[in-house]
Amino acid sequence: MRIAGAFALTVATVAAGVLLSVPGSAQAEPSGSLISATSQPDGWHNLWGGSAVEYWTTRSNGEPVKASGAVFVPAGQPPAGGWPIMAWDHGTTGLGPGCGCQADPEREVLPYRRREEDAIMRFFLSKGYAVVAPDYVGLGLFDTGPHPYLELSTEAGATIDMVKAARAAKPELSRTWAVSGASQGGHAALGSSSYQVWTAPELDFRGTVAIDPASDVEKVLPIAGPWVPALPGPSGQDTDAFFVSILIGMRAARPDAQVDSYLTDYGRRLLDSVQYDCLGELTDKMAGVVAGSVLSRPLSEGPFSAVLRDYMTVATRGYDAPILLLLNATDTTVPSPLHAALMAQFAANGVGFESVIGTGGHTELNPQMWAAMDDFTNRIFAAPTVP
Repeated sequence: MRIAGAFALTVATVAAGVLLSVPGSAQAEPSGSLISATSQPDGWHNLWGGSAVEYWTTRSNGEPVKASGAVFVPAGQPPAGGWPIMAWDHGTTGLGPGCGCQADPEREVLPYRRREEDAIMRFFLSKGYAVVAPDYVGLGLFDTGPHPYLELSTEAGATIDMVKAARAAKPELSRTWAVSGASQGGHAALGSSSYQVWTAPELDFRGTVAIDPASDVEKVLPIAGPWVPALPGPSGQDTDAFFVSILIGMRAARPDAQVDSYLTDYGRRLLDSVQYDCLGELTDKMAGVVAGSVLSRPLSEGPFSAVLRDYMTVATRGYDAPILLLLNATDTTVPSPLHAALMAQFAANGVGFESVIGTGGHTELNPQMWAAMDDFTNRIFAAPTVP
């Protein structure tokens, strides 16, 4: 597969320890190499022990690219073996520089989501886990082109490489880590859990928490075509924003999808005009847009659907650590039947997972979910950390 090939190139590059050329930069270090870490005052992201981190990762075609994120370290002395790491993958925030918000606190994209996600990171930090939070490619401090939205390989690569860079910046962090995330971040967390099996065998991976992950979207998106009507209300604007974000991401990252060949002239102009917008701005611009007017032919024709599967499909086998799924049966942003499909595939393939089902909105955590997350992380980190 193309994705596997891209990661094989990354691993080979790291193993060889070579330096690669990258446009616009003198030299690029291997994936996961630290560029810089800048300490931040307590209160940054309403947390403590924070540093903004810049590091190297790769695109899905193997090209080195700069990325950014944040690391937070608990107060006090680390335990024997160092602080265990919880990577946090954020939800959908947009498509351009500054939208990721982890390394750039001056850009407050969706403040309510920032509060929710900061609360989860604060929960993990209070439990004695160092929190590592990537921005993803294109969303942080560097203008590297439109963010490849929901591209599993670059989400996973940015997360795993951020863990490696954080350990270089903070020697008190252990090799023991887990990953968590919500919405797009749940998708990224599952991707990271799958990819770490062969891209980070030197680390001690313990498990995954995925909250309403954006899975199985590739199974339904190809039904779209010129006949799709305008979707009513704010939820319709959100859905259209996610749809356009996927098209923009695939157009940027996967020329083999031939995205422009599916677009009307209006659709091409629309994608050009919003390809660096953060989510709030993008959602506002989708008001009154008829999704079908973007498309000139069905996405089920030609190469699009096959490339889409390669671009964003979550693995449903091959995991080597436990998974906790926190899912809302009343989720309409990622429709709950897609959550059910993911669980069914995991069960059919013998994947070790457990789940808690709620009845809240998208990524909303009820008390039972918080308790399950607490218990799960206690269990996966019960064994001693590895220095």
